[in-house]
Amino acid sequence: MKFKMQDKQNQLIERISDKHLVVGVDIAQELHVARAVNFRGIIVGDPLTFENNEEGFARLLQWINQLKTLKGFASTIIGMEPTGHYWINLSKWLYDQDIEAVTVNPHLVKKNKENRDNSRSKSDKKDALVIADMVKNGYYSFIRPTSEAFEKLRVLMSNRDMTVKRLVSAVNQINRWVDIVFPELLQVFKDVKGKGAMATVRLFPTPLELRSMKSSRYRCRLEKTNEETTWVKKSTIIN
Repeated sequence: MKFKMQDKQNQLIERISDKHLVVGVDIAQELHVARAVNFRGIIVGDPLTFENNEEGFARLLQWINQLKTLKGFASTIIGMEPTGHYWINLSKWLYDQDIEAVTVNPHLVKKNKENRDNSRSKSDKKDALVIADMVKNGYYSFIRPTSEAFEKLRVLMSNRDMTVKRLVSAVNQINRWVDIVFPELLQVFKDVKGKGAMATVRLFPTPLELRSMKSSRYRCRLEKTNEETTWVKKSTIIN
């Protein structure tokens, strides 16, 4: 039997009971905004603006506990947009406090802005309320904590992808300028990225410089300067 997407949606909705305090948090770099609703979408309490640090997170927890005591809620679920990397610290802190945190799709948040006031206007308080409504309606995903080794591996892979993109961009620029200025170079060297080709381009970047040289055989030597191997333009004539 195939699992239907609607079945998953129903399961996510059924997890929210009348004992749940549903909190939506609009994530920003420095200040977050939190709004709370019950399982029917009725607003509970006033908005809270708190800092993106441990003191601000403690204020959020105190605010949640006050609402739970005042309205008789037993559980809490907090939804947030995965905006950049600013949400990671809050999600990890909530996990350490045994508070369930989930994420919502930013694209769906934009589409659901008109549900509350029939307007596309944007504000931090409104976005937090829209996020809370989406969690109440089952439009959320679970946050699965990962180990430190996995986090390091993900960072390394991200850095590698960035390095590869820069390398490809640099090679494309070199090929472009070789085709424009020195197309004959490819008749001698198959790969512009090779050591011989790169050394030649450094010493004689244009055909004009090659023409100005005498018809003698030259040998370029390597020297180490500042712990880096560089080609030296001074050549030794071989008789």
